[in-house]
Amino acid sequence: MARMTQRRKIHKFVLDGSPQSLAYPVRHREDVLAVEEPLEVRLGSLPFTVTMRTPGDDFDLVAGFLVSEGIIWDPEQLISLRFCAGEDEDGVQTFNVVEAQLRPDVVLPERGRNIFTSSSCGICGTDSIDAVRKSSHFSPAGDPLTVPVVTLAGLPDELRKAQAVFDATGGVHAAGLFRITDGGGTELLCLREDVGRHNAVDKVVGWALRERLLPLAGTVLQVSGRASFELVQKAALAGIPVLAAVSAPSSLAVELADASGMTLAGFSRGATLNVYAGQHRIQAPAPVPG
Repeated sequence: MARMTQRRKIHKFVLDGSPQSLAYPVRHREDVLAVEEPLEVRLGSLPFTVTMRTPGDDFDLVAGFLVSEGIIWDPEQLISLRFCAGEDEDGVQTFNVVEAQLRPDVVLPERGRNIFTSSSCGICGTDSIDAVRKSSHFSPAGDPLTVPVVTLAGLPDELRKAQAVFDATGGVHAAGLFRITDGGGTELLCLREDVGRHNAVDKVVGWALRERLLPLAGTVLQVSGRASFELVQKAALAGIPVLAAVSAPSSLAVELADASGMTLAGFSRGATLNVYAGQHRIQAPAPVPG
């Protein structure tokens, strides 16, 4: 966790309403911050993109990003990943440039990257959904997974228990990939944390690609933030049938989940959750005989 967090001296003000708090409001202490640094991704020797991320699991991040861009979907298409030389002003290796070597037959997008992937790119609506559909090599629509609603509602607590960087900083998102076991239990396959929720998901997808687990049939992706179009897109391209978020989905996220045959849940907070698409995968509790 050394590169993922950083300690900094701060002035803490404690205002508890007492006269003393106004007279002596400052405490000197250290706080732990989540690190945020740029990562440049190169395809071969050519610059491809730069993203801000929390260092750690960078190879997973790059691999997942390439899957989310619709560029690769098979581990055989990714020949190698390596850190390139890069130093800060003190001559220390930054590990902030990753070069991906792709198989020669991999077709790169025009102008360096797919324009439909960013929720801030200005492309939206049916054009975005059609672009995802055309780039997808895995379809979650026919996935027979069913999830007890009690199990699904409990995943945020399971995710929270494993968030080591959040425990230290309170400043990162998390994405956890779960398999539902017989009897409605859960198995946490992979958890990744990052200042960007999209990065956390890319790290999970990249881990799965490198472990040769794509498509991720029969799995649930639980995320700590809201469910944006971008997160649904990443899950769909990885073949994940169920995405659950602790906060709200966007309208376009719901449209894409519906069009992709995914199950999308939001406001999943232990006692309640809302299902916005794919309700057929959710098992309600059996009614209690009256």
